[in-house]
Amino acid sequence: MLRYRIFTEQDFEDLSALDLAAERRTDTAYDTLEDREKESRLHTSLGALKFFERSEHSFLAEEGGTVQGVLLAQSVWQGDRPIVLVVRVLLAEDAPPETASGLLHACVKSAYDSAVYEVHFPLTPELQAAAEAEEAHLLGRYAVRYLGSRHESAPGERLGR
Repeated sequence: MLRYRIFTEQDFEDLSALDLAAERRTDTAYDTLEDREKESRLHTSLGALKFFERSEHSFLAEEGGTVQGVLLAQSVWQGDRPIVLVVRVLLAEDAPPETASGLLHACVKSAYDSAVYEVHFPLTPELQAAAEAEEAHLLGRYAVRYLGSRHESAPGERLGR
């Protein structure tokens, strides 16, 4: 049975391994990239994990003591209201199908409990069913403009070619 909880420093090694495995599944050429590009694609540096650990909106999913997924999120002030921004959802290759939905629901509940009434997240394939379960509103597509040399090697479909 899946259990959702806030992660701690004791989970950092497992979360880093999960991030690396997920990136390698997403991009089979990951190991051939320059070190700088490899590092920029991962979201589990020590500093990042410490930040997300304190965010109160990031959650880990585990089953039988094994990490099945993690949702990394943070509060963001929009000038007129706060939101919770989901930065990344990482799933184990064999994670149960309900893992992403459970992680997103835990984040939605934590946002509501904090009197934050908007949770923003990229609609990735992993979050499609979760978005439907939460009856999320689709507001277009999510795009990132990478600056500098990262523009050439960054992940994602490149628009405007």
